[in-house]
Amino acid sequence: MSTPVLALERITKRFGSLVANEDVSLSLGRGEILALLGENGAGKTTLMNILFGHYTADEGRVLVDGAPLPAGRPRAAIEAGIGMVHQHFTLAANLTVLDNVMIGSEPLLRVSSRREEGRKKLLAVSERFGLPVDPAARVGDLSVGERQRVEILKALYRDARILVLDEPTAVLARPEAERLFETLRGMTAQGLSLVFISHKLGEVMAAADRVVVLRRGRVVGERRPAETSAAELAELMVGRRVERPRRSAHAVGPIVVRGESVGLVEGGHTRLLDVDFEIAAGEILGIVGVSGNGQAALGRIVSGLAAPTSGRLTLDEGETGARDMGALDPAALVAAGIGRIPEDRHAEGVVGEMSVWENAVLERLHEPGFSRLGFVRRGAARVFAQSLIARFDIRSATPDTRTRLLSGGNMQKLVLGRNLAREPRFVVADQPTRGLDEGAIAAVHSELLAARARGAAILLISEDLDEVLALADRIQAIVKGRLSRPIRAEDADARSVGLMMAGVWEEAA
Repeated sequence: MSTPVLALERITKRFGSLVANEDVSLSLGRGEILALLGENGAGKTTLMNILFGHYTADEGRVLVDGAPLPAGRPRAAIEAGIGMVHQHFTLAANLTVLDNVMIGSEPLLRVSSRREEGRKKLLAVSERFGLPVDPAARVGDLSVGERQRVEILKALYRDARILVLDEPTAVLARPEAERLFETLRGMTAQGLSLVFISHKLGEVMAAADRVVVLRRGRVVGERRPAETSAAELAELMVGRRVERPRRSAHAVGPIVVRGESVGLVEGGHTRLLDVDFEIAAGEILGIVGVSGNGQAALGRIVSGLAAPTSGRLTLDEGETGARDMGALDPAALVAAGIGRIPEDRHAEGVVGEMSVWENAVLERLHEPGFSRLGFVRRGAARVFAQSLIARFDIRSATPDTRTRLLSGGNMQKLVLGRNLAREPRFVVADQPTRGLDEGAIAAVHSELLAARARGAAILLISEDLDEVLALADRIQAIVKGRLSRPIRAEDADARSVGLMMAGVWEEAA
């Protein structure tokens, strides 16, 4: 058997009392795609950060082509041919593609940048691996899929032979993800070796040559996709059988939220145009569409982060009548009983430098239970945070843990728990399971359906077609800022909703 291009031998990494990785060993062959699968917080990203030199292992070693790799030195990893593509893009939006790719690739003491040489090399790498880009394009003007391409090219430009992709499809729509994996398969045919970290069972089964499963920092299984199933991999990840819940029919109440001819213009661009929708108590309205068609704008409006420039958005409050939501700021909406699960948990959901308990009560400091005479009741806040940790299975967390130290999925559980624990009348769930593992997705779906059963009106904005079909009572598609007419979930299937997402509304109806 030939020497693996990469081997991790008995890696252990501790953060205080937390053991993130324990005695982990794995190998990667030349031209192979290895999937590293595990729950949120299972230790996948920590392991890859050790490989790339961001962390130093407490025990064990990394070998590249049989030779030990110096620990804790990212430059040594790059020189050994290892490239890392992080889950959250590390690009400067105000610079060009070429600028982003070349940053850090030239000596600091060089008088002038060899931009023309860099441009030619970038175009050559782009053509070789089938990743077309415009070197002069401003990164801030690119789509999410195009930015992912630039991140990969940054690594390939530095002659990477081993490419590590951390949740590469976390922010990609399904068509973009499928194109990415077609490209990656072509790259391995040219000798590149790939490790991709994921929790998405479908893409692991379709793309990987081999799968290594981590659970609570340890390797619990290794499989070839042809010899396993998605169900077995899910059980290995979680340690138990996982089944996603599905909604059951029940009676709905009166209309809680209504949008009539709602429009939004920002910076001279029309984000929403004549949008009509309504959500009843005990109902989930699913909004589905390809990224960039106005979902983010709709989420901002119903959360109070933007005011409609036309039309009317109202919140019914029973005997007191309907209130104009467009005139309410986020604080007033929270006080009115609205829960918000934002699309970007890092930028809008939590304050990373604050503790878990501080984030848990951020939106409830006006309540007597959490403050008195202007002072925060820390004991009550910590007890509440501990209840969220237990109920929503927030891993590797205590009330005093810095929130930025949580994995993305556990951060999402904190945001979800903080909102649903209040039993809000109206819930805005914007991409609620993006970046979550199979077990966490099932838990989130259960909580949303429980809120529906309690009588909450829920707006579910998602790019996951299967999620919308499983949870929504009615479905509308958003295309170029417009909403289709709603269809009942009983009348919907993947084909009809797919047509709606493409703007073919009459045929879908």
